[in-house]
Amino acid sequence: MHASEVKTLLEEKIENAQVSVEGEGCDFRLTVVSSIFAGCMPVKRQQIVYKHLDEMIRAGAIHAVTMHTFTPEEWDARQGQN
Repeated sequence: MHASEVKTLLEEKIENAQVSVEGEGCDFRLTVVSSIFAGCMPVKRQQIVYKHLDEMIRAGAIHAVTMHTFTPEEWDARQGQN
């Protein structure tokens, strides 16, 4: 599995998402920014992302995922700190 495939999938499935994916093979690091995360606790945010990766995880195409999820406002604030 390629990072570009994971990026495309998540951007198609998660409303207004901006996705950054690093890694190849079966180990990926994700940054997902979407307004859909507003008001969601971190676990719920992860569940939203995992829902779209579940089939690939069960098939073994993806083994490990590390993710960071942000609303657009959180992302903008974080970028301002750097």
